[in-house]
Amino acid sequence: MSSLEQHITPYSKAIVRLLKSTVERTSNVWDDIILYQNEIQEYISQIGLELIVKKDEGFAFVKQFEDSEGKTLGLVTRRQIGFETSIVLVVLRQSLEDFDSNPTQLASEKFITDTEIKDELELFLQEGYNKLKFQKDLDKYIRSVVELGFLKEIGKKENETKYQIHRIIKEKITLDILQDFQTKLKEYVESV
Repeated sequence: MSSLEQHITPYSKAIVRLLKSTVERTSNVWDDIILYQNEIQEYISQIGLELIVKKDEGFAFVKQFEDSEGKTLGLVTRRQIGFETSIVLVVLRQSLEDFDSNPTQLASEKFITDTEIKDELELFLQEGYNKLKFQKDLDKYIRSVVELGFLKEIGKKENETKYQIHRIIKEKITLDILQDFQTKLKEYVESV
């Protein structure tokens, strides 16, 4: 019988954490990811994964390699995200893009309250969309985005929650995806 000690590497814990979720700069395995980046990449590439390290933005994650048809080995199951949650993600991604494009910003992180999210969604949704139902369920959609890791709750004050938009949203929702979704939403609203 073999023991755990015989089979682990100095970066084993980092790989396990990366397989579970995004790893932040504040994590106890961050230094291992930076130090053993090549070894980790070599190891996980054997199962069809790629290590993405964003040092300046303070996070790392793994994504699946895709073949020429966009297929993967299927190690990580893709979550089906509902239409409404997608709208929240697109609005947050656009908000982060606007924040990053503003050279007068002194802060490096984009913070937003649930009220501001709701206000931005009002501007985003066109005429004809069932806004009343959407607003009624909006807190549920925001919680869903938090669970997906795109928003981090920073604090609560009275009836308002403050969030930080996680920069991984830029990796998962590219500008092309953002533009494509906005076009599809506009077409959908015009057809209603």
